[in-house]
Amino acid sequence: MTLDQPTTKPATPYEALGGSDVIERIVARFYDLMDNDPAYAELRAIHAEDLGPVQAGLKQFLAAWTGGPKNWFDQGKCVMSLHRAFPISAEIGEQWADAMARAIAEQRDIAQDLSEAMQIRLAQMARAMVNQQKDAAAS
Repeated sequence: MTLDQPTTKPATPYEALGGSDVIERIVARFYDLMDNDPAYAELRAIHAEDLGPVQAGLKQFLAAWTGGPKNWFDQGKCVMSLHRAFPISAEIGEQWADAMARAIAEQRDIAQDLSEAMQIRLAQMARAMVNQQKDAAAS
């Protein structure tokens, strides 16, 4: 590299998304789907009536996860540990992944490759949180 070549720092996914405004829209849409679409009834049932605290937490998590403000991680939180206390079946994991994929995909200003990468990675995370298996005898 020569001295006359400009150097630019690659944008983080957070910056490429559009920052906090887009994160807020994703999270708002995700909880709107969870609260109002019967397809996500099992997922909604494991949450408290007041979604405010988890909505704020998801905003912080997604911001930090995409390379934005690290407040969520600075608090020493572990997303897997926080969910361990909840009964998460494969169906609930899939409901979470589907609602999040829809919320992300509906943000038309996110580049397609970034949108798809986020959907894939977050779905993998949701599936990794499954801690309940269906009782084979009940089938």
